[in-house]
Amino acid sequence: MSEYNPASIEPKWQKFWSENKTFKTDDTDKSKPKYYVLDMFPYPSGAGLHVGHPEGYTATDIIARYKRMNGFNVLHPMGWDAFGLPAEQYAVKTGTHPKITTERNIEGFRRQLQALGFSYDWDREVNTTDPAYFKWTQWIFLKLYEKGLAYQADVPVNWCPELGTVLANEEVIDGKSEVGGFPVVRKPMRQWMLKITAYAERLLNDLEMLDWPESIKEMQRNWIGKSTGADISFSLVGIDNKTIDVFTTRPDTLFGATYMVLSPEHPLVEELTTSEQKNEVEAYIEKAALKSDLDRTDLNKDKTGVFTGGFAINPATGNQIPVWVADYVLMSYGTGAIMAVPGHDERDWEFAKKFGIEIVEVIEGGDINAEAFTGDGVCVNSSNSEVSLDDLSVSDAKKTIINWLEEKGIGSGSINYKLRDWLFSRQRYWGEPFPIIHTEDGPKPLPTSELPIELPEVKQYKPSGTGESPLATIEEWVQTTDPETGKPARRETNTMPQWAGSCWYYLRYIDPDYTLGPVDPEKEKYWMPVDLYVGGAEHAVLHLLYARFWHKVLYDCGVVSTPEPFMKLVNQGMILGEMEFTAFKNTAGDYVDAREIDENTEVESVKLTEDQVEKKGDRFVLKGTDTGIDARSFKMSKSRGNVINPDDVVEKYGADALRLYEMFMGPLEQVKPWSMSGVEGVNRFLKRVYRTFIDDKTGKLHDAVKEAEPSKAQLKALHETIKKVSEDIDGFRFNTAISALMIFNNEAMRWDVRPVSIMKDFLLILNPFAPHLAEELWQALGNEQTMSYEKWPVFEAKYLVADEMTYAVQVNGKVRGQITVSMDDHKNKDVVLGLAKAEPSVRRYLDAGTLIKEIFVPGKIVNLVVKG
Repeated sequence: MSEYNPASIEPKWQKFWSENKTFKTDDTDKSKPKYYVLDMFPYPSGAGLHVGHPEGYTATDIIARYKRMNGFNVLHPMGWDAFGLPAEQYAVKTGTHPKITTERNIEGFRRQLQALGFSYDWDREVNTTDPAYFKWTQWIFLKLYEKGLAYQADVPVNWCPELGTVLANEEVIDGKSEVGGFPVVRKPMRQWMLKITAYAERLLNDLEMLDWPESIKEMQRNWIGKSTGADISFSLVGIDNKTIDVFTTRPDTLFGATYMVLSPEHPLVEELTTSEQKNEVEAYIEKAALKSDLDRTDLNKDKTGVFTGGFAINPATGNQIPVWVADYVLMSYGTGAIMAVPGHDERDWEFAKKFGIEIVEVIEGGDINAEAFTGDGVCVNSSNSEVSLDDLSVSDAKKTIINWLEEKGIGSGSINYKLRDWLFSRQRYWGEPFPIIHTEDGPKPLPTSELPIELPEVKQYKPSGTGESPLATIEEWVQTTDPETGKPARRETNTMPQWAGSCWYYLRYIDPDYTLGPVDPEKEKYWMPVDLYVGGAEHAVLHLLYARFWHKVLYDCGVVSTPEPFMKLVNQGMILGEMEFTAFKNTAGDYVDAREIDENTEVESVKLTEDQVEKKGDRFVLKGTDTGIDARSFKMSKSRGNVINPDDVVEKYGADALRLYEMFMGPLEQVKPWSMSGVEGVNRFLKRVYRTFIDDKTGKLHDAVKEAEPSKAQLKALHETIKKVSEDIDGFRFNTAISALMIFNNEAMRWDVRPVSIMKDFLLILNPFAPHLAEELWQALGNEQTMSYEKWPVFEAKYLVADEMTYAVQVNGKVRGQITVSMDDHKNKDVVLGLAKAEPSVRRYLDAGTLIKEIFVPGKIVNLVVKG
């Protein structure tokens, strides 16, 4: 007996594709339209792929195969974002060089991806840790430096002593490192910065040209955070020639500013703090250093602060107003200082109420004793001898006060961005070295002839403990000479963050062997921009924003020809672990409905298996009962023990089953729970497809599959499927495309004759989804060449036009039979009624009574009214 056996079919075709370089991209034929489809390349961790990875990769592979069959020249590459902290931490623990760990992990990832049959051009594989690759990462940094976009500054950073490195805000959770859960403190440190703020306006405006999910665009807009307002200087009591400078979006409320707040890191804190307040202020600053920026700005948290003892002068009222320190003000945003208007800002109102600070109404319309009024209104209590805002609208008041500030030389209209310059240093070993030396005259870029600057061999990978990277301990590498002057110099010992290599990898795929620059300019003009970029929404801001920034710099340098790198973006949804079912028993041992349980109900939890439950309506119940249970899915994690390894799925069901199931789970963008029974379901479909073509007894082509003229019904079924599958692939509705394939196969299995021409086209549209099985059956039909470049079947509408129509025939309003009428006669009353009356199942009613009325609505109704 012959059965579908993916364990023999799939390796056979993977070997064929690899040996024949089936998916090698041809750069020479530029007559074809191009299509560049890109995956967010993975970090090759020791754990290998999990089932979340192949979801996006399968989607892009379906698109790549579909586009090739539609005559496009497709670039579909894969590579490795291989620098990173985990490999370095493993090196600290075991002494194993990160390069060895990384190469081993890459081999595992590559094996797993190839076992899934993805149609990558493996000749274009890139690795960010390869010196031939990071030579050009360093080259791009030099371009940034030349343009004044890379500089050094002392900035407060999230320092993790245990990891020995600086962490981004997103890598700090509740005062601890995301990796390892180690304590993190804030401290100033000399760092390399990239001036992404110089591109803020372009990064914002050019979002309009992109076909991206609106939610992702909005996240980028919010991260850039453009706001219009005014810069205002407040003079200080008792301190000459110094001011507290603030940016505010509400200069119209200046008369209502009754206090100021500085961030704990503000340089004026020490000078403003009186001796009486010194101990309290220092203790507060020390405590604030233990919090991340995200913790400090949490709107739900209780506001804390401490009075410095110093005062500033409100330039509009002339009043002395107290200066406080509070951790909800960040040095990294604006100027690190704010003017506080408690009458018209909720956060300022809460702070003022807590600490007994004056609240003044300057916008009419609310009750500031009860809450801050943040709505529109006219200005009140807002005048001095030089300017009056009273009775003006908010917009008019803003213009008036800005004019007055500019005349007085104490402020001006201004645009501010929440976006901060990009902190680009890491105190790690396993990263790209900076192409910078330090001479007695300061930092100096190395000439491009010195690139790549490679990492030295080290005996230990543990951080230096001083805040410097492990590289700082290798004197023979650090001590060097300036290649231009021959004078002694020291190498930069920080390394670049993992983001660096991923900012431009899509360009290197275009020609990874090009030696004259990061990208071949002629090939770049052909391939860019990327037509489709697929990856997780977790990269919505940082990776995408950083890559767009670097691309714009390279555009300004003439290296690339497009202002944006990724024209269309699609985010795949997260795949959760399998559904977990829990029932509840009361103290008497009886099951109780989950909806009836509250905090006072004493219950025992009972874990259930899938075969113990069933779905009723929109909820799960105990099988055979109406007792509701708790059913939910959780994010896959080792600690929960719900991680699914794709290797296990492939071993049991095959790669085509895994690919199909991940696309069949639901819409690509949605979060979805894993289900092994779902994998079994698509595996049964693949077995049925196999049996549609192959006789299970002989193992040869089924007798029903033969050269024959297809019937109208068969052509209609095929072209309905071609239309549906084509439209659904174009719309990324892969789940409904697979449904259409299943419907067609079910119908084809019932045919006594399965014409080869029809079955060939079915395999062609199955190919992007289940390429191994499709190739195997294509070969069984007598084809010697791979189907990967066969032409995609063309939908022909003429086959969907029916040449017959069926009427349900009613007698006294009840259906008693049906008739089929040619489309030529379907509106001909005499023909339709004649056929209806002749239908045997209708005739017996007419013979038993008297026909008194005939009702005929063309294309809809035939109803015969019979009496007796």
